[in-house]
Amino acid sequence: MSARGELPGWADVALIPVLNLVVALLVSGIVVLIIGESPMEAMWIMLKGAVGSIKGWSYLLYYSTNFIFTGLAVAVAFHAGLFNIGGEGQAYIAGLGATMTGLGLEFLPWPIVIPLAVLMSALFGAFWGWVPGYLQAWRGSHIVITTIMFNFIASSLMVYFINYWLRPVGKMAVESRAVGNFDFSTFDLTGAYIPSLRELSLAIFGYRLPSSPLNPTFLFALAVAWGVWYLLWRTKLGYEIRAVGANTDAAIYAGIRPQKIIMVTMAISGGLAGLVAVNEVLGAQHRLVLEYVQGAGFVGIAVALMGRSHPVGIVLAAMLFGLLYQGGTELSFAKPEINRDMIVVIQGLVILFMGALEQTFRPWLEALFFRAED
Repeated sequence: MSARGELPGWADVALIPVLNLVVALLVSGIVVLIIGESPMEAMWIMLKGAVGSIKGWSYLLYYSTNFIFTGLAVAVAFHAGLFNIGGEGQAYIAGLGATMTGLGLEFLPWPIVIPLAVLMSALFGAFWGWVPGYLQAWRGSHIVITTIMFNFIASSLMVYFINYWLRPVGKMAVESRAVGNFDFSTFDLTGAYIPSLRELSLAIFGYRLPSSPLNPTFLFALAVAWGVWYLLWRTKLGYEIRAVGANTDAAIYAGIRPQKIIMVTMAISGGLAGLVAVNEVLGAQHRLVLEYVQGAGFVGIAVALMGRSHPVGIVLAAMLFGLLYQGGTELSFAKPEINRDMIVVIQGLVILFMGALEQTFRPWLEALFFRAED
């Protein structure tokens, strides 16, 4: 039985997110109905497109990988009472770190280059998160404002570096040179190229999987999620992060320095967001492409809220958003009237109800539970 004023744990963790999701889908269904299409048919196409085939699952897990990283980044900051809205910029800067490492060390064998590129992705992202953390801890700058501004700065820096330093000679496309190559017939892997599961399946088993950008980074994302859980609930640093987020005055009384925790937390958060570059730059695009993050930094906020800032919840929420992305793409192909912009509206409604309006039904549920207890 819960204390009066608090919902039971299962209701807080599961019932509220599910209720918000159902309402978001109902509102989305009304939007689909307004443009003259059947909501049930649209929902069936989305589900079938996302989980009805191996290819659908592959894309679902590929999208989920990005959202796991950004969701964990936002969640770690949440635990310290910080709102890191700069995952987008941190991932952009991390892409520069991954690409520069891949291009600069391409003469080294891949077992050395790939771990270094992954490390540099995290370090570049961590630096881009640490600076706003420093400004908040020692200069009083608001973390939301600075991280938003840093998103724009990161975007501009990326354009500059691609155009003047990383772009192949003689090509007009705004993208960097390839970070490596992979010939699956001879298993000749060079640079920081992470092969897709399809390429690995062909090279090792001779089995041709459906084409998709899914790569081993998804397994790495699950390992990172476990690492974040261990950090937050099994280490002294994790306890200090949660203590500062729960009550800063009590944390100071316990001998914890909030300034240090804020900077360290933002560095960890930025490093996690930066790992998006591993999935995209090293594992999917194999080069740095403009706007490759595609809003994953902002979706991570909704993922963290829906997952209640717990790694298990974040992995599940990331898979739900992966389903929406993949299912939405299939829906736009099957129903031209529901174009890509409409898919963005539907995804936005889900983010709205799961994020900004996530507490809407809490008072009603609390009244319902307390009436039942009386």
